[in-house]
Amino acid sequence: KKLRKERKISQGVMARDIGISRATISAFENGSMHDIGIKKIIIMLDYLGCELWIKEKSQWPVFEELKND
Repeated sequence: KKLRKERKISQGVMARDIGISRATISAFENGSMHDIGIKKIIIMLDYLGCELWIKEKSQWPVFEELKND
């Protein structure tokens, strides 16, 4: 949502341009869609000029994990 809004793109325009429904984009942005599929995520990221990186998990905890302990 943040990336889309920073680029001043409406959900409707994005939906039309990438062929994913506005309802799907809205549900994904609001966290109410639990199984969107990696292909749709990659399409949305690419449209917004971003990419998904995969890296090995660190053996060390991240700050959020330490904070919650």
